[in-house]
Amino acid sequence: MKRGRSTETSRQAILQLCYSALDSATLRRELLRHLRAIIPFDYAYFSATDPATLLGTNAVIAEPPPAWLMPVYVENEFLQADFNKFTDMLRDQQPTALLSQVTRNELEISPRYRDMLLPLAMSDELRAIFVSDASCWGTLCLHRQQAQAGYTAEESGFLAQLAPHIADGLRRATLVGMAVSTPTATPDGPGVLILSDDLSTIAATAAAGYWLAELTDMEGGDKHLLPLAVRSVTARLLAIERGAMPTTMPNAMPKVRLHMRSGQWLVLYASRLKGASDQPQISVIFEIAQPAEIAPLIMQAYQLTKREGEITQSVLLGWSTSEISAALHISANTVQDHLKAIFEKVDVSSRGELAARIFRQQYQPRFQAISE
Repeated sequence: MKRGRSTETSRQAILQLCYSALDSATLRRELLRHLRAIIPFDYAYFSATDPATLLGTNAVIAEPPPAWLMPVYVENEFLQADFNKFTDMLRDQQPTALLSQVTRNELEISPRYRDMLLPLAMSDELRAIFVSDASCWGTLCLHRQQAQAGYTAEESGFLAQLAPHIADGLRRATLVGMAVSTPTATPDGPGVLILSDDLSTIAATAAAGYWLAELTDMEGGDKHLLPLAVRSVTARLLAIERGAMPTTMPNAMPKVRLHMRSGQWLVLYASRLKGASDQPQISVIFEIAQPAEIAPLIMQAYQLTKREGEITQSVLLGWSTSEISAALHISANTVQDHLKAIFEKVDVSSRGELAARIFRQQYQPRFQAISE
């Protein structure tokens, strides 16, 4: 790990980035740029995750990966036993992990090393999860070429110290509307993609094609490959079917919510199709997320408690203090105390401002798309 004044300068820059108003993709690119100055790497994979399911939504990648890599990565992460799985790190409250350390430098015993790192001429792997209030908002993999020394415990510890701040940055970025462009013809209904178990496409509706193109463009990936979010939900489905899901995962559903470049929210579901066909088929549904899907995520991003979330929802419904008090069986004074805490967390000063803030993050992009 590089030391000296430049290290402290980079650390301070990272801390400032974490509390800036950048969208998630821009934040992750900038974080990688500064991390590289402290912890050199040759390849990086930095994914945002849905905090409810730990499924990746999209990834920022330092170097363009070969076409074969993503399918192998998803297979390893969801369907193979290996070291330093993100779900295990979350369970063990372990913010960073070194592959060389956990294998005692016998890297060949790791399927991920044999199937991914070795063909890429990479040696060690440093992983990190970014957790805030027990929810994971992103994951990171850093790799070095075989000609370089492996990662050190000092480098892992340094990243672990930064991890809570990076988690807060990713959480805050969830609330930043990207709004690169507003779609002029967003599909009215859900899209349906039919896949075989090897994830080759059997059929797709026009709406599914639209969202696949949007996701691919957002990732900057190969248009012939399925986006990360699609691979994540299908791999989760297969993991559930094969009994490969950790028993500690409370939300194992094959579902993921994504913040699109337009500012809209999309939700993807994977399920098994049953019919007359002898060929196993998987259905992936794409649809604009309803408020009920997104409200919990926004409440979580603002770090509202369960009770504060209930009161916020009541405010959005236009309920008075007395109506909230009666519905939640708490006193009017307690309602006011909760509202004060909510206003402080959301950085507003009235119910009207609170409703407007939540409206902009849940509804406005959707209404703009409809009105175009």
